Amino acid sequence: MRSPNASDVIDHFVAVVLSHAQREYPNKLDHVMNSAAEVKGPRELHPIFYGSFDWHSCVHGHWLLVRGLRLYPALAQAAEIRQILDSLYTEENVAKETAYLAQQLRGTFERPYGWAWLLKLAAELRAPCVEGVGKATIESLLKWERALSPLTDAFVGRFVAFLPKATYPIRVGTHHNTAFAIALSLDYARGVNDRALADALTAKARQWYGNDVNYPAWEPDGSDFQSPGLVEAECMRRVLPREEFVAWFGRFLPKLAEQQPKTLFTPAFVSDRTDGQITHLDGLNLSRAWCWRAIATALPAEDARRTLAEGAYQKHLEAALPRVTGDYMGEHWLATFAMLALTEPGDRG
Repeated sequence: MRSPNASDVIDHFVAVVLSHAQREYPNKLDHVMNSAAEVKGPRELHPIFYGSFDWHSCVHGHWLLVRGLRLYPALAQAAEIRQILDSLYTEENVAKETAYLAQQLRGTFERPYGWAWLLKLAAELRAPCVEGVGKATIESLLKWERALSPLTDAFVGRFVAFLPKATYPIRVGTHHNTAFAIALSLDYARGVNDRALADALTAKARQWYGNDVNYPAWEPDGSDFQSPGLVEAECMRRVLPREEFVAWFGRFLPKLAEQQPKTLFTPAFVSDRTDGQITHLDGLNLSRAWCWRAIATALPAEDARRTLAEGAYQKHLEAALPRVTGDYMGEHWLATFAMLALTEPGDRG
């Protein structure tokens, strides 16, 4: 079976995101109210990221739209995306999103998952376009990146302040996972040459994960959408020089050549895709695929583990890719993780 390419599905993915990026309800707010005056709806609180069921899903939905513009010159919805994001990425809207963060008791708003995705979006806006992308799109990306910069800077500041006092990692398979946040945020730090942020992220990853050995693979949990083990490995692939990573990876999963732990090679079963927590497991399969593909690129060509990783990538992708749409509980976010699996690292096209 031919491995699917993002170019085969990009118009579909974009259409899915466009169907909910401005859909205000249903909505799950992460909102600390300091008074009755702050009892407000999603659009009033977040004039840019009010759709897609929750703030972070809206952010990474925008990332997919921007990635589509940047990598696929023939994208059918390019003009529609530019029109929508032009209407959202205004100085006034960015100021409101930024001011929201400064209010009392909102220091942990969307930490660390939403923080990382906002920086990932900012990195995508700055990344070079492929040949053939039109002038209108290139100018729009630059304009949106400048407009979003106050919000981007606010989240950079939050990371720089948070990391020194974050004594312990968070190893869950859901939003609070710190390895996932470091992996995505490094794309921004390196893309803009923010040495202070990059150094803080890499130092913390080394502190948290550098001595990990014999990962026990007590996963998946029933609401995981990330593999705590594989996303840690993907984080360290980005942090460590290649030879150092290969040595670390051998200690972390010493029996991988024997396909152990077996659970990491077995796609998760999803019993009810209308349940917002259970359908996380479709995302687990997609994020595992993303990690396996990335890890494979770091292993030597003659390494048997590379072949196993490539096979696990394919197996997990085939299990989950047909499930990106079907019910809104998965549909509002799964395309993003499918896009990660199909295009990172490197743009397969």
